[in-house]
Amino acid sequence: MSDVIPKKSLGQHWLYDDDSLDALVAAADLVPTDTVIEIGPGLGTLTSKLLATDATVIAIEFDEFLIGGLQQKFANRTNFQLFNEDILKFDFSKLPKGYKIVANIPYYLTSHLLRILSDSTNKPTRSVLLLQKEVAERVCAAPPKMSILSVAVQVEFTATLGLFVPAKLFTPPPKVDSQALVLAVRGDIIIEPTQKKEFMKLVKAGFSAKRKTLRNTISAGLQISKEDTEAILVKASIDPGRRAETLSLAEWTELLKQIPKA
Repeated sequence: MSDVIPKKSLGQHWLYDDDSLDALVAAADLVPTDTVIEIGPGLGTLTSKLLATDATVIAIEFDEFLIGGLQQKFANRTNFQLFNEDILKFDFSKLPKGYKIVANIPYYLTSHLLRILSDSTNKPTRSVLLLQKEVAERVCAAPPKMSILSVAVQVEFTATLGLFVPAKLFTPPPKVDSQALVLAVRGDIIIEPTQKKEFMKLVKAGFSAKRKTLRNTISAGLQISKEDTEAILVKASIDPGRRAETLSLAEWTELLKQIPKA
């Protein structure tokens, strides 16, 4: 498989650096009883490292051209399963509880995948995802630099930055550097599953116009008068003149409590 040419259309940038691969695996804290999902195994370089932990590895590869080589490479491994599927359509509910994810993620599907994981009823307990550095930083942001993505992820996971991986360590080198995003499922429940849809509707309304204040964005997004919106914000102890990116998770949840139920 060494002569396989990465496909630009699939965002394939393969990491060969042994130290970086070892660090990604170590960050997942894998033990032999774990099930770990690898997204886009490519040529199987990270896969080999994951299999060495004796955890059960389930690899999801979208590029059917790579399937045969992966099957052949790991034919003798009893702790390896391979599926030719689109991870954005993958059924996470069928995975065993407590599974983990370790993966070098194609940049183009990052935001969509993070939202799928955040909304899943069967979330990974720990994920180590190698992403575009700027995206990893955005997910881990704190006020006053929050975004819809950071709120959506952090309400379900604790998010921390892991290993920095420069572009030169990939083949072919991408145009930007990468960084590991480490997600651990939260032990506390910030938003009940039954409230999640309503919560995200509020958050999206708040972020609907970046330069506008919450008084304006929430009024327009939730179709509430500016006067009522201001009263709701004041009741939640939030200055109506603030912008969405300055709010903490606690402030978003308090604000949700003050929104009149339909």
